[in-house]
Amino acid sequence: MANILLVDDDPDVTDAGKLVLEREGHTVRVANNADRGLAEINRAAPDLLVLDIMMDGPDDGIVLARELRKAGHTFPIIALSSIGKVTGREYDKDGEMLPVNDFVSKPVYPAVLIEKVKKLLGS
Repeated sequence: MANILLVDDDPDVTDAGKLVLEREGHTVRVANNADRGLAEINRAAPDLLVLDIMMDGPDDGIVLARELRKAGHTFPIIALSSIGKVTGREYDKDGEMLPVNDFVSKPVYPAVLIEKVKKLLGS
């Protein structure tokens, strides 16, 4: 199965996401902010990244996704966020603004996360 990195500042999200994805047979590492996420990526690039948008700063995930793409990382990224609930607007992936492969609004339902991971990993 895949090596997945889950970066989110909410321990409930990382604990639940890790549990759900490990039950699917994946190896899951977690980080609770963008800096630690980048350190994990530099240590061993994941097959897939699940990335929260709003962490210490309101755009930490966006900045990290942009940095990763600029550095040449091509692994799939799933963005997680409750930003739509905060702003009242719909958000989705965007090649320049939000260079991710898919977007999931919080709360994240396990079946939705599993489906998106399978789709992006091609299994």
